[in-house]
Amino acid sequence: MLKQQKKLILDEAQRESMRRAGRVNARLMDFIRPHVVAGVTTQSIDDLVAQWTRDHGHVPATLGYQNYPKSCCVSVNEVICHGIPGPYELQPGDIVNVDITTIVDGWHGDQSETFLIDEVSEERRAVTQCAFDCLYLAIEALTPGCRVSEIGETIVPEAHQRGFTVVREYVGHGLGRQFHLDPSIPHYPNRESRSDRLFPGMCFTVEPMINAGTRYTRCDKQDGWTVRTKDGLPSAQFEHTLLMTEEGPEILTLTENGPRRGHQF
Repeated sequence: MLKQQKKLILDEAQRESMRRAGRVNARLMDFIRPHVVAGVTTQSIDDLVAQWTRDHGHVPATLGYQNYPKSCCVSVNEVICHGIPGPYELQPGDIVNVDITTIVDGWHGDQSETFLIDEVSEERRAVTQCAFDCLYLAIEALTPGCRVSEIGETIVPEAHQRGFTVVREYVGHGLGRQFHLDPSIPHYPNRESRSDRLFPGMCFTVEPMINAGTRYTRCDKQDGWTVRTKDGLPSAQFEHTLLMTEEGPEILTLTENGPRRGHQF
């Protein structure tokens, strides 16, 4: 999904609005958590997301965004991101990323988790663990005013040390009243990320996509959205919305029931 070219520094009232959006989005993730199980369709997950969001007076950000047709993204196994919910029934051994974004009084909360469906292969478990650990290692590396490249400089060596690769084509982003803002948040270091900085008052996502095999991707030519690993090997992702404060990064999308820092899958 394309970003819009604008950076946003939030004042205290706006920070509170983003905190609320993050809390709402985290509650939605906890609501759907027990339903991400073998036998359910990815469409049923989308239906739950849409219903809960409407019932609570909010808006699913992805629905209609750049013509995306659903209220969330559900990406199974070799699908890296932007998986369109449909009739597929989750199977034991699948890993599935659920990516949700909620507009709360005009402000966006955005996060994703990868779920393990019953017993999964060691490869799928390991790539999921790596994506989760890379997210938190990157968050821990951040300080007020730091370069965006701290994120990629932390994630890439960790993923490579474990034998995995980091997707480059799809990145994190600034967040606020708009879904996608500057700065771009790549999960590998590049020239732009070495010059961009994360100042207090900036909200952004960190969402590393880790592949078991090649880092290269392919986008479905028919639906124009579904992104898969080029070699068909599994991919995993975790995402949080962060607010950089004067003291350091604050995670806005922490769930009550989901995995926390240090969790072992």
